[in-house]
Amino acid sequence: MIELLKEVGRGKRGARDLSYEEALAAADFIVNQKATPAQIGAFFLAERIKMESVEELAAFVAVCREQACRAPIQEGLDCAGPYDGRKSTFYATFPTAFLLAAAGLPVTLHGTASLPPKWGITLQDVLREAGIDAEGMSREQAVQAASRTGVLFVPAEQWCPPLKALRPIREELGMRTVLNTAEKLVDYAQSPYIVYGVYHNTVFDRMSRLLMHLNYRKALIVQGSEGSEDLFIERPTRTYMVEDGEPRLHVIDPEAYGLDTPLPETEWTPAEQLRVTEDVLQNQGHLAYVNQVLLNAAVRLRLAERTDSVEEGLYTCKHLLESGAAWERYRLWNSAMRSEGVPVTQA
Repeated sequence: MIELLKEVGRGKRGARDLSYEEALAAADFIVNQKATPAQIGAFFLAERIKMESVEELAAFVAVCREQACRAPIQEGLDCAGPYDGRKSTFYATFPTAFLLAAAGLPVTLHGTASLPPKWGITLQDVLREAGIDAEGMSREQAVQAASRTGVLFVPAEQWCPPLKALRPIREELGMRTVLNTAEKLVDYAQSPYIVYGVYHNTVFDRMSRLLMHLNYRKALIVQGSEGSEDLFIERPTRTYMVEDGEPRLHVIDPEAYGLDTPLPETEWTPAEQLRVTEDVLQNQGHLAYVNQVLLNAAVRLRLAERTDSVEEGLYTCKHLLESGAAWERYRLWNSAMRSEGVPVTQA
């Protein structure tokens, strides 16, 4: 580990990228905690200064996947948003998941308790407000809920234990590390499609090459709200579509679909996130949030080849929202995740 540290820790000009084999060795030392806490922290800082290469990121993803519970649970879409949560925007991907499931597209969501650098509200916080203890839930219960409703939620630190073991070091550092990228790509359900959120457009090229290396059938990289995978509804969103080994810039403008809507000022808390989610799923929420969920769902249906166009996806999703099908899917999932004994019908 010391020799690898020397290579990445020579400063911004002297440091070099590790080869894939070297990066695998470094990832093994760190993810499996064969290195000391000081060495792990030093590596994270050195990589932060140097910036991780595609090979280094791929190596950390590979080692995290080796240590995780992964299985082809459902052939659908992985929604890979930041684990450090939200502070100022709506968690549109959460209600979007139930709209997609109602349309026949299985969805995998995943996350942890809040992390640096943002320390925002996480999906686990929102689930707790709904009476769901994701961290204390058995893997079998989560998988059963997914098999019945099409929505899988993975508490990542339970399904990939090294992430939990490394949390204290990440909290002490208080900044982004290579794990902020790798943890979103563990791909617990082995999904062929992924929508992946980034904060800066400067990483589009690097993330495109990484996702091509990971062999997704199709991927959408989104420069979304707070670095999430959620498209904006009040302005265009820059995205990269990765398909057939080709990344293509694609700007998605809600105005083109008649959906652009100013956002209301909202003080976000876990309780408010849940309230707005449930209002939207009952087609009763603020128009901006309803439209944001519709746009995200329609684009993701198109990504996963369930529709021939975004317009067709919007038509499908509006019907599912207005008919109550998305709300019913959420209600059944919530019941299954809380094990209240309420009958859950097969999807």
